[in-house]
Amino acid sequence: MISAIIVAAGKGTRMGANVDKLWLEVAGRPVVAHTWQKFNDAACVDEIILVVRDGMQPHFTELARKFHLAKPFRLVVGGAERQDSVWHGLSAVSPKAEIVAIQDAARPCTSVELIAATIAAARETGAAVAAQPVTDTLKETVDGKIISRTVDRSKLWSVQTPQTFRLEVIRRAISAAREKNLVLTDDTAACELIGQPVQLVKSGTPNPKVTVPADLPFIENLLQA
Repeated sequence: MISAIIVAAGKGTRMGANVDKLWLEVAGRPVVAHTWQKFNDAACVDEIILVVRDGMQPHFTELARKFHLAKPFRLVVGGAERQDSVWHGLSAVSPKAEIVAIQDAARPCTSVELIAATIAAARETGAAVAAQPVTDTLKETVDGKIISRTVDRSKLWSVQTPQTFRLEVIRRAISAAREKNLVLTDDTAACELIGQPVQLVKSGTPNPKVTVPADLPFIENLLQA
């Protein structure tokens, strides 16, 4: 059985005060509804766990009704940090789950093909992550003003979501982080703690995250296309 955890409990501060980016409308529906739809449509996913802020449950239930998101889902209250929210989501997956795909709710352009590819890679390796090789020239700076050196980009990748794992692997990895009182914003970083290899799965199409207002027109164009 394959489970998906959509982490929707955060509130991106870089969007500005009192703006919940997940509920901004793009291409006819809220950002989070697009993300949910992709996993609803993915035949390889059997259930969806949405990790939400307490009090938002009725809004997500209404979203499912309005957009006919019929795949079995459960709503779970998130924690103080993203890592805590993922842990709460892992606690709610079906006892029959073997693989779990963890997705940022603010990444609405993820393709069904990419979801399936990360699941296949996680089944093979134990852990996998959607990613893109870095193509920009990278510079390092000490003070944020003056360039210190040019960084070799040939071995660098920018990771995205879904980040997909065999269930026992990610539970063990996040348990290790919690035991060390580490707060990690990336699930694959927890795998590094326990020496678990993570397979890179190249995104075949743009898979951006809504972070700042300038992201919205580009993402809307992708969704409409």
